[in-house]
Amino acid sequence: MPTVAIASETRSASPNRVPPVRWVPTLYFAEGLPFYAVSLIALIFYKRAGVSNEIIALTTSLLGLPWSLKPLWSPFLEMYKTRKFFVVLFEFMGGLSLGLLALCLPLPGYFKYSVALFAMLGFCASSHDIAADGLYIASLSPKEQSAFAGWQGGFFNVARVFSQGGLLILAGFLEKRMPMVRAWMMIFGALGVVLVLLALYHSRTLPKGGEERSSGTAAEMARTFWDVVITFLQKPNVLLLMLFILLYRAGEGQLAKIGPLFLKGTLAEGGLGLTTGQFGTIYGVFGAIAFIGGSVMGGYFTSWLGLRRAIVPLMLIMNLPNVVYVYLSAILPTNIYWIGSALTIEMFGYGFGAVGVILLMMQEIAPGKYQAAHYAFANSVMNLGLILFGSISGYIQKWLGYKLFFIWVLIAAIPALLMARSIPIRGGTPPETPAEAPAGS
Repeated sequence: MPTVAIASETRSASPNRVPPVRWVPTLYFAEGLPFYAVSLIALIFYKRAGVSNEIIALTTSLLGLPWSLKPLWSPFLEMYKTRKFFVVLFEFMGGLSLGLLALCLPLPGYFKYSVALFAMLGFCASSHDIAADGLYIASLSPKEQSAFAGWQGGFFNVARVFSQGGLLILAGFLEKRMPMVRAWMMIFGALGVVLVLLALYHSRTLPKGGEERSSGTAAEMARTFWDVVITFLQKPNVLLLMLFILLYRAGEGQLAKIGPLFLKGTLAEGGLGLTTGQFGTIYGVFGAIAFIGGSVMGGYFTSWLGLRRAIVPLMLIMNLPNVVYVYLSAILPTNIYWIGSALTIEMFGYGFGAVGVILLMMQEIAPGKYQAAHYAFANSVMNLGLILFGSISGYIQKWLGYKLFFIWVLIAAIPALLMARSIPIRGGTPPETPAEAPAGS
């Protein structure tokens, strides 16, 4: 406890400290852009290209593998340079990947090329996440982490507004005036330009997130990697916490894949038949704004109540609003305002509750000697859950149909909710283990 307090005061009192408000929003906006490009914009693009729901859900879920495999290379990002260096590098590489993706769309084998470039983008984005989250944890005190968690999640989803709102509305506008492929070339190209511009901005404004590091030999690298793994496994209750994190988003992981396809699906398929522009406005603008509002309120709610007491309410507020999809699939309303209102409620709850798992990873898993790598381990388990549940969601939906599928989504959230009542949460300031204790303590 004294060590944490001293570190927090040092961070807050530094005269050259960059105010978090100058870089937290743009850092997580940059983190969100490639994530939504891979997980959500790709859904709509492939749907417009005529790919089946099963292939779309499976492919876009597997494209999330870099977010789960990043523990394999996260320790190497602890060995060299600074976290700021890697943030800027991977933002630039992600922008380049999106530019190449735009150029490949007119080619005959566009599908395999686009999947390969989405995979490259996923690698850059997941590597960027490691450095960005490590920088956030290293640069802010625990109290600041809680206070800014809402802004972190909120601006991550400003990227959703920009991507699924602004760019999808633009895509719908362009599709009416030019060939579909050319319209989507412009969309992916614009995303790439924005990422490159963010890399330039962050090269000037980000804190370093620690001193520059360098590991000279292969033996030193191996020792560091092994130490990262061992200290992670020594954390109290780590396996139980990993299981909880894996299940936390079991319902949402399936809804995230099928929900957009339901909204875009034709009435004959049991969908709502929204146009690209309508989808972008409802899901990408009003829904995303509701998510941001929920994220900010969820962050302050958790900061006020404490994670241990807040975790059950957070999960309830995240999952109960999913009942709106049950309603929409049963009624199939045509009133665009009614659809938008229902989805706004669902997205607010999702944003409010998602804060819980982020803070759980930051305050219960990350603290210690290797903050960035250990947070990456936990984050990868969370994303593995999204991949596992998302990859089978298309086949479950095909078997059950939309109506029963959305009821199943509610049921899938129950195991984690039951675990939340007894999950060991120590409040974000765990006692130091011998392997993690600072020198001289």
